[in-house]
Amino acid sequence: MSDHKITTTHHTSTSLDALGEGMSILGQRQATIPVGGKIRSGIKVLTRAAAENELAQDIYARGVAAGASFDVIEKRLIAECKFERSPLTPRNVPYFTVRRSDFSMPEVADMIMDKYGESRDGDDGVKHLYRFPVIFPMDSWAAVMPHALRAYSRSGLLFWSEYGADGTRYCKTRGEVKVDPSAKRAVRVFGGRPVMLRAENDGRCEPERCPQYQRRECNFSGQILFFIPGIPGSSAISLATNSIYSMQQARQTLEMVSFLRGGRISGTHNGKPIFYITKKREEVSMLDPETGQAKRVMQWLINLEADIAMDRVFAETEDHQQIAGGASAAALLGGPDTSDDDYPPLSGDLDD
Repeated sequence: MSDHKITTTHHTSTSLDALGEGMSILGQRQATIPVGGKIRSGIKVLTRAAAENELAQDIYARGVAAGASFDVIEKRLIAECKFERSPLTPRNVPYFTVRRSDFSMPEVADMIMDKYGESRDGDDGVKHLYRFPVIFPMDSWAAVMPHALRAYSRSGLLFWSEYGADGTRYCKTRGEVKVDPSAKRAVRVFGGRPVMLRAENDGRCEPERCPQYQRRECNFSGQILFFIPGIPGSSAISLATNSIYSMQQARQTLEMVSFLRGGRISGTHNGKPIFYITKKREEVSMLDPETGQAKRVMQWLINLEADIAMDRVFAETEDHQQIAGGASAAALLGGPDTSDDDYPPLSGDLDD
């Protein structure tokens, strides 16, 4: 995204060197990290009507066993069973879904399940991914938690939110491609279609006045990007979520650890992972779309845990502060350094 003038511009990745400047829905803007696979937070199951169809049951079971995406399974169900409506419905479950089709290297999905999958009571011996460690590749929570309000059409992303340098949340879309009248063909655009402000609302993202948001076509969309210890690969793995509750909790956890570790959330602590991702059943508030009244419902939410001994972190932080303070005092008492040797400065990182 661009942090320059809020005018028509080309859509490019955020510079990683500029993280910490700008804003997003949760506070700061986000950068792009290469992703090589996806872990999903939920599943889809057959609707009651579809579950009565034996052929649908067979197609669904074979698709799930083969690790096919639910989009592929749904298309097969519609094509072979002639369903007029979607035969699948989302289901909130206490575990995550790991499918071979969601990874550029399908064998990575097998490795994750072999290493971290487990069978709990009621699973009938089937392994599920309930809890797993993660390592973040950067020290900016905004970079490892990209998010926005997004509206999709059948052809792809239609509108999305971005914060401008003035702190205003804008609604972006892609401009039309011009047609060369002499050649009677679309003009090739270097760098892809131009990005521009949406015409409505002076380009501002205002959900209360947005028809797509009010029709639930535009929603909060985010993901958490990480590496998993013991799983090879140079690209990160993503965990997508539409729950702002989950993202807010994860942000709070990352900010707390960042404060304790002198701004660091990446890497390990004493050679061990700091963070674990699991699910937690919580009561959340939501508006009834029919009555507009708030109601409380129970949901399985993504939960980011910090598995770290806080007393040791505090002690190490105090030790480093004392060492740094002692070095400064010694420098003042000893006067200017006249030696020819170059000594590296003391690091404030706890893992050094």
